[in-house]
This record gives sequence, structure tokens and C-alpha cells, in this order.
Amino acid sequence: MASVSQLVQPRLINDPFSDPGVFADFRFGRRALLFDLGEVAALSARELMRVSDVLVSHAHMDHLAGFDRLLRVCLHRPRPLRLVGPDGFITGIAHRLHSYSWNLLGAHSPDFRLRVAEFADARLRAAAEFRAQEQFRQQWIEPPDLGRGLVLAEEDFRIEAAVLDHGIPSLAFALVEPVRVNVWQGALERLGLVPGPWLAEAKRAVRRSLPPDTPVPVGEGRTLPLGELAVQAFRVGPGQKVAYVTDAADTVDNAARILALAEKADTLFIEAVFLDADRVVADRTRHLTAARAGALAREAGVRHAVPFHIHTLRVLTLSKLLALEWTEPQSRPKPR
Repeated sequence: MASVSQLVQPRLINDPFSDPGVFADFRFGRRALLFDLGEVAALSARELMRVSDVLVSHAHMDHLAGFDRLLRVCLHRPRPLRLVGPDGFITGIAHRLHSYSWNLLGAHSPDFRLRVAEFADARLRAAAEFRAQEQFRQQWIEPPDLGRGLVLAEEDFRIEAAVLDHGIPSLAFALVEPVRVNVWQGALERLGLVPGPWLAEAKRAVRRSLPPDTPVPVGEGRTLPLGELAVQAFRVGPGQKVAYVTDAADTVDNAARILALAEKADTLFIEAVFLDADRVVADRTRHLTAARAGALAREAGVRHAVPFHIHTLRVLTLSKLLALEWTEPQSRPKPR
């Protein structure tokens, strides 16, 4: 049996009734992602320091109020912080930065940089950089050309995006791992190997389909052919998919985009703002009801749905709410 080895471990930042947001912690590596940036007091400074990228649905306060705390924690680190948001997002971040006095920053400061990009018309359309050494003066830069529907693309995973209608553009996201490489239980011990940083590099080599005779350093000056490791220690299968959907009107166009983005997701975080009995209010405020969220998740064939961003007008028991967290459809093969 192979040990379960997910690329990221996603969780809600707050309880389902508080500010929306998901913290996606990388299992192997000092890195994390944030989906939305509302209240983040529940995250430690150590967790926030690991954040490399923030994917923001839109600039309503409950989705962006945590920006100041994240900036304050990361201000003196040399590694850049990347943010992606909808059309107009760069101007909003610039105003937030310029509302402060940065006279104590200068050439002597750590070279902390904010790189902010906007996603519109299915592509990254604009980007800007703000450097601490320049007191966060805005500089326009060329956005990366990642292709249609992508806001981040790396060797191990990509992040897809879709623009939803919330009266204003609101982005939905999906983290997609093309290939998952798991370790067989007991395999490393049988081979006399000790887990370490080399393991992540070996998995990366498998994902890249390097030749079987590629030597892989496995610690203590020892190497093994990649092919031997792949056969004896690894199990390769479909990768992880995590989708994040919030602040979307119940429209035909939104439904089609949500279904395409969340199809067969392992985990779907989806807003369930109102009860179906309060549909009039949901339609007026352009949110999904719990019933509609459930229907979309079922139609998308997700394995696990997590409702959040709940603001019911009527009394709703937690047990009824958590009924949205169904298991995968029987027609989908279960992971071995």
C-alpha cells in the first residue's frame, strides 16, 4: 500500500460563519498559498511567513482585510509575495500601500517585493511590482504569459481561474497537480533509505519523466537509479485538485464556469451563504444558497465539498449545514 502524500493540505482559515479564506499548506516544503485574504488572525506569523502567493477573489473587505497583517509579517523577508486579483486589483493594492508612510524604508532595507497581477478575459492582463527599497513605488511590469485560464504554472502544479459575476468580477480558483507520486509504505526502510529533502527531488524527477538511469542522490553520498526508485518505492497516479468558489450569483454562466473549474475536484470549498428559503436575498446580493452550492458540487462530481461564507437569515443547525459534505459519487473509483 502506498502512503497518502498530498501536495497540499488545504483548510478553512476561519470557521464557516466568519471571513472566507483557505490556507493551503505544502506538505513538503516551507511554502503555503492563500485563497482570499480576509481576517487572518487565526494564522500564526510562522504560517504567514510561508505564504508565497495569494489568490484574491475580489476586493470586498471580508476578502482583503487581512492584507495589512500579511504585509507587516512579510515586510522584512527577502522572498517576494505574489498576489492575483480581478480587474482593478493593482490600483486597490497601490492605494493600500500608499496610505502608509514608508520613510524608514530605503536602499538599506531587505529587498522585499510585492508582485501584483490582474486576471481578466481569461488571462493575466496586467502586473506591477512594489519594492520596499523604493518605498513601494509602483512599477508596471510585463505579466507572465501562462496561457488561457492560468494564474500560476509551476512544475508540480498549476492554478486555474475563472471570472464569476458577483455584480463585480469575482475570481474562482482551482489548484491542479497533474501527477501525484506517493511512497510505498515500508519501501524506504527496505531500501535502507532515510526520508529527507532528496525525496522531494526524486518525486520531481518522476513527474518530469526523466530517464530511468538518472542517478538520484539519496543521502550519505549514495545514489540510486531513478527507475529502481520508481518501481520499488513510488506509486504514480492522478494528482490532487482543490477548487475554491465564493461570491457568485446563481446564473447560468456562473454555473457553467464553476462546473468546468471544479470538475472531479478532490476538495471543493464553496460558499453557502443563504438557505434556499432566503433565495430572494441571495439573488439580490448575488450569492449562492446552500442548496445551490450542494447541487453544483454534486454535478461537478467532487469527492468532498466544504461549505463556508455562511450568513443565514434563519436558524440553521450545524448538522444540517455539514450535510453538504458528502462523499464522492459511487461511480468514481476510490483511491487505493
